[in-house]
Amino acid sequence: QEQEEGDGLILCCFQTRTGVKFVITAKPGTRGLKKTLREIYVLYADCTLKDPFYELEMPIRCELFTQAIDDLMERIDPGGVSGRNGGGNDGIVKLR
Repeated sequence: QEQEEGDGLILCCFQTRTGVKFVITAKPGTRGLKKTLREIYVLYADCTLKDPFYELEMPIRCELFTQAIDDLMERIDPGGVSGRNGGGNDGIVKLR
């Protein structure tokens, strides 16, 4: 896991052994980003890797994963989630 801070935001990245990268941007001072990335990886493993039709190079298009990520982001930043794709500017944590 890598974390960089600068220009008013934190960028935290987690790369799996298979090369899949998960990246979160957040406001400085946000805690628990590494834990959040580990939780996202568990959701990814549960929702995509158990799908017999999913291949590692495919984009993640799984409604179950999308909903699980939305629920996680709401739990982390209630009412202020900016969304998975950076929509809005009010949230503390963004998943890209």
